[in-house]
Amino acid sequence: MNKPRHAFNPDDTFIGGAHDKFPVTQWSAIVALRSPEQSERTRAFAAIIAAYWKPVYKYIRLKWNKANEDAKDLTQGFFTKALEKDFFQGYDPARARFRTFLRTCLDGFVANENKAAHRLKRGGAVQIQSLDFAGAEGELKYIEIPSPEAMDDYFEQEWLRSLFGLAIEALRAECNAKNKPTHFQIFQRYDLDETGGRPSYDQLAAEFNTSTTNVTNYLAYARREFRRIVLEKLREMTATEEEFFSEARAVLGVEAK
Repeated sequence: MNKPRHAFNPDDTFIGGAHDKFPVTQWSAIVALRSPEQSERTRAFAAIIAAYWKPVYKYIRLKWNKANEDAKDLTQGFFTKALEKDFFQGYDPARARFRTFLRTCLDGFVANENKAAHRLKRGGAVQIQSLDFAGAEGELKYIEIPSPEAMDDYFEQEWLRSLFGLAIEALRAECNAKNKPTHFQIFQRYDLDETGGRPSYDQLAAEFNTSTTNVTNYLAYARREFRRIVLEKLREMTATEEEFFSEARAVLGVEAK
């Protein structure tokens, strides 16, 4: 999932709303991992898995040259062990980004599994979530395998792909819940569809039986909401304001004043 073509206008000078400011501080899964409340820790871990399981699976498949079933086991095993052993509680945002820290933990976990000369028994790991491994495996069929030297960058790209994928699905659900399905459909056709040439606003108006003015307004709404959701997802995956600001600037490609 690449960044939507026009969801972030290069002429924009702000992130997340008016007055050139980031949105107010929101819930952080990274911070919540240290909560004394089990329900908060569980919710936090679920958010981390949702954002990272697919990059982890693909990274294991490609960097560690693992077969499909072994990569499934190792993915489940990694998150199970991370939960049991509190891997992520040692994260220090002053030293690295969380995704870099997670990848380092992952490399150590797989190396230890290899050194121990055994694999997790299939089905023996705790099934933390229902993960679409078949879908992830299908995506691997259409990529150029990165070189060993590029695997760190590949993990970063897959994390971004996962982030935008989650945001797109959240936007779809939000538009449907608010009885605005056409807003999302036009956003999808104009900003996400890479199968053909990009339609004009007039063409979209004819296709969706609406006015060109409505197309403009629907796209503006969907892009604004998409950006807001991306920022919310970034807030979940960062531990401090400084880290959040840095990630938001890097991901959205614009500066906040």
